[in-house]
Amino acid sequence: MKKKKNEWEITKNKKAFFDYEIIKSYEGWVELTGYETKSIRHWWANLKWSFIIINGNALYIKNMHISAWKALPKSMSIDTVKEIKVFLHKKDIVYLEGKSREKGYSIIPLSLYFKWSLIKIQVGLVRWKKQFEKKQVLKDRSMKKEADIAANKYI
Repeated sequence: MKKKKNEWEITKNKKAFFDYEIIKSYEGWVELTGYETKSIRHWWANLKWSFIIINGNALYIKNMHISAWKALPKSMSIDTVKEIKVFLHKKDIVYLEGKSREKGYSIIPLSLYFKWSLIKIQVGLVRWKKQFEKKQVLKDRSMKKEADIAANKYI
């Protein structure tokens, strides 16, 4: 995701960018409670093992971890991992639902970020990478790193 003016990235699903090929991405809003918003504003969120399910005409994030706000009363029991509703346009939801039923496609959250004062989420339609594609990415990274080291050494 390109960083634009008045956008700050809260968390990114780094594993998704390595394990999946991103076909298409969408920007949506998330439905949060008060303590979740405060926790996210302090960067206490994690998307690492999260995924998206479609229930009816709505998208829900599963396994997104949002830490409990420290100032909450001890008597309140907070579920830090729960379903969070994602708002997208209806035509996008219908398209994603159809594609997710095809073999090899999934829907996952890619990043959570601020846009002005709003908390937005980037949702991606992805395809699982094969093992040889991942190895090629690692090989390209190491070759680029070695080239950069060699170039800086002899300058």
